[in-house]
Amino acid sequence: MSGPLVLSVETSCDETGIALVEDGRRIHADVVASQVALHAPTGGIVPEVAARAHLRWVVPVLDEALETAGVTARDVDAVAVTYGPGLAGSLLVGINFAKSLAWAHGKPLVPVNHLEGHVYAGWLLDPGEVERETPPFPLVALVVSGGHTFLAEMRDHLSYRLLGQTIDDAAGEAFDKVGRLLGLGYPGGPAISQAAEAATARDRVFPRAWLGDSYDVSFSGLKTAARRIIGQARADAGLPADEREGALPESVVAELAWGFQDAVVDVLATKTIRAAEATGARGILMGGGVAANRALRDRITGEAAVRGLAMVLPRPGLCTDNGAMIGAAGAQRLAAGMRAGLDLDARPSLPLAR
Repeated sequence: MSGPLVLSVETSCDETGIALVEDGRRIHADVVASQVALHAPTGGIVPEVAARAHLRWVVPVLDEALETAGVTARDVDAVAVTYGPGLAGSLLVGINFAKSLAWAHGKPLVPVNHLEGHVYAGWLLDPGEVERETPPFPLVALVVSGGHTFLAEMRDHLSYRLLGQTIDDAAGEAFDKVGRLLGLGYPGGPAISQAAEAATARDRVFPRAWLGDSYDVSFSGLKTAARRIIGQARADAGLPADEREGALPESVVAELAWGFQDAVVDVLATKTIRAAEATGARGILMGGGVAANRALRDRITGEAAVRGLAMVLPRPGLCTDNGAMIGAAGAQRLAAGMRAGLDLDARPSLPLAR
């Protein structure tokens, strides 16, 4: 091992993730137990159900991660854990599990903010992946994860300046809501992306909330507009207003999905590029589940290339919630001496300030 081996635990929402990461970069194991199928019938996450599922899976996931990495819990140098933001019950399962591991094996306990984990996913290397340069500072980070959407400037490790954030609903929430309105089910983000790729007529225009010159974003109005536009499309097709009572033709769904996605991507990409230019960034980093969206990735990557900006883009599996990203951030905090006692509790705060 060239650096500390961190065992990391992520249970902020509906994914039970445990990983072993060396020196904040090299993944030795990254195991995730997904609850998507469990929550699909309700069209969203039921917090109590999620917490109980974490209790069910956290030990088997740990066992698989240790076996994959070929180590024991005694071999690790620290235990990192997500302590917020997230669902209280889910967080408490992971935090108490990590505290137990740290206490039982005499290891340092490192608290990691979930959103910071999404940022540090950009540093990760898969097993066997060729070494590459680390992300260049200064950079602008766009994090679009579930209930969070924000832009931040990073001039060094663990150093953030919040540039803008959602003033109401997050992009991920908007994708899920509009996915349901289109009858595409849960989760809405991947379903809308897939439907949009099939669109042949790409002339559906959804509104954009630009909010002047700020880097803040807003998607509440877009959700309302989407309900109205989709409702009109259903009426034109002679269908009831309730999306559960008859489906729109696939071609119409594709066109509407493309129009909605284009509105979200346009705002996020435009503001990200503008922020990078204004701050003199050398690169752009993307993280969070919505960062797996192909249209968003292609748009920002293309515009960054034109401007000579480096693009830090984790593979889609590292954009969604996972333990490896917590290990990457945890290694940075461990090196900085940021450790927690066994009184660590869930703290759903954002570690950023304007």
